[in-house]
Amino acid sequence: MRLLLALDKFKGSLTAKQASQAILRGLRRAGLDGQINICPIADGGEGFTEAIVTALGGEWKELLVSDAQGRHIPAKYALIQRDGKLVAAMEMSAASGLALVSDLPLDPRTATTRGTGEMMLHALQCGAQRILLGIGGSATNDGGIGMASVLGYQFLDENEELLTNLPADLERVHRIAKEHRIPCEVDVACDVTNPLLGEHGATRVYGPQKGVHDINFFETRLENLADLVARDLGCDHRNQPGAGAAGGLGFGLLSFCGAELHCGFDLVAEITGLEEKIHAADVVITGEGKLDAQTLHGKGPAGLARMARAAGKKVIGVGGIIDDSPALREAFDGLWQVKPEGMPVKEALARASELLEEAVAARGDSIKALFASQP
Repeated sequence: MRLLLALDKFKGSLTAKQASQAILRGLRRAGLDGQINICPIADGGEGFTEAIVTALGGEWKELLVSDAQGRHIPAKYALIQRDGKLVAAMEMSAASGLALVSDLPLDPRTATTRGTGEMMLHALQCGAQRILLGIGGSATNDGGIGMASVLGYQFLDENEELLTNLPADLERVHRIAKEHRIPCEVDVACDVTNPLLGEHGATRVYGPQKGVHDINFFETRLENLADLVARDLGCDHRNQPGAGAAGGLGFGLLSFCGAELHCGFDLVAEITGLEEKIHAADVVITGEGKLDAQTLHGKGPAGLARMARAAGKKVIGVGGIIDDSPALREAFDGLWQVKPEGMPVKEALARASELLEEAVAARGDSIKALFASQP
């Protein structure tokens, strides 16, 4: 009897690791004491680093960085040894996230990705040979120049004077100078496909939630940056899917770091060896805070369900709330809702660990039936 617990976070209540531990307790109560493996999953947002560290181990590093409005705050990332390389796993939201500046008036003109660059530089100084970076939850619209300025790029005005008040002076940039890209592989977990500019670009789609009111002003700033990058660095990623992620940080990582963009779930699955873990299991349990139609469009639990089905494994989806639908039922061999009908959401969030454990403990017979149906 081999079980794999591959949960995403239950947003607002439990991390992926905490959700897995609650399910583990429920399984033990149901008398299921076979081989149980835990491998959290994530996309490019909150929980990306923890999912990797839970699966592979690693050393947490903490340092002071600049938040999106320039205040010094503590941020954490992890260093992991994998395949003979020192790998750094981090989330831009730990330094440049919108939640970190929720106590301040939004000022997209000065909001900077500098802190993300400071985390990356620290990892490089520790000897990292590969950086895994999740870029969900940004507070910025700077095209990644804050990050790039930390990593050695120079942004000069028409008098060849160094501009240090970035991104506020982005419109004054006349030339970009850099001898070489950073000596490190950079793989980015990016779960949107927006280009940098235009109707579906960073400014028009995501700018308003970051305080952008003058769309044309901010769009022109990023267009000028893209033109300068094409001229001075010889690359043009403005139309690449994902370039508009995190206020254009996707574009900045492509242009300044030679990064590759990946679906967040796919990157976590690759680095954690998720496919091998699925093949070693008989039944897989996955889930997140809410399972609905959106789950089937790029979310981790649906990606895992597809992998499990392809490997001939049974897969159960667990959610705090489940919006039942034929397509969702077809993707899973079982769907278990954690929140009791009639219970207020606020109470369910506060009792999430207890309710998740109870929901699993009550379904021991269903899990045994799935094992029995395996060939």
